[in-house]
Amino acid sequence: MSAAPTGAPATGTGVFSRTRARIAARTLRTDRWWLPPLLTAVGLFAFVTYATIRSFVRTAYWVPEYHYLTPFYSPCLSESCVPGSSHFGTPFPELPMWIPLGFVVLPFLLGFRLTCYYYRKAYYRSVWFSPPACAVAEPHARYTGESRLPLIIQNSHRYFFYAAVVVSLINSYDALTAFHGSGGGFGFGLGNLVLLINVTLLWAYTLSCHSCRHIAGGRLKHFSAHPVRYWYWTQISKLNTRHMALAWTTLGTLVLTDFYVMLVASHTISDLRFVH
Repeated sequence: MSAAPTGAPATGTGVFSRTRARIAARTLRTDRWWLPPLLTAVGLFAFVTYATIRSFVRTAYWVPEYHYLTPFYSPCLSESCVPGSSHFGTPFPELPMWIPLGFVVLPFLLGFRLTCYYYRKAYYRSVWFSPPACAVAEPHARYTGESRLPLIIQNSHRYFFYAAVVVSLINSYDALTAFHGSGGGFGFGLGNLVLLINVTLLWAYTLSCHSCRHIAGGRLKHFSAHPVRYWYWTQISKLNTRHMALAWTTLGTLVLTDFYVMLVASHTISDLRFVH
């Protein structure tokens, strides 16, 4: 809910239009309404800071003994990548330090997250204050929604979803390739569990996307005529109810996965091996 300040004209556009709530006070809330937006902003800022640093440092992202590759560097397609970490070859030459080695997929993953329906709510409230909470006045003089640049780009979420599916397939390949022993045969360690849990949750987050649910059954008029798609739609709908939780959980597992690979790759700790 938004509000117009005291004395605002009865007619206007955006946040001052007749269809918007008109509240004279800055807020009608008596609780700590600012706490959820604050925690959201802190959480998003912490992840962006960590991910940015790790994406540019170019160290401790590959464990050659067990083929562990952090998702922040997958796929690594440049000649700047350390030997063995390029599962799909090196079609790109050496890159300057200001270009992250995972530059091929990072823009698509960023676009998928930024245009995600849940993340829109999260940063609209916590960063842009549009609105920061129910019954709290907006600080903006105009409201155009997602009809103009840059927010009109939010309508491309479906296309970023397609890219996210491809990236999830690549991460799945990385996780399966990591079942590699130090002697070259099959191996299984704690790092494999970390990679598997991360990619499983990434799949759950990706498939719980609202666009995926719409693709599965959004245009069906007769579910009885499409039993397979209807079943798929019902399963996606169940996942969709957990989309917010999965959005935050996958941010955490991405950090934990990268941090674990970094510790093993830098020889700070040794990977706990179950099968050598």
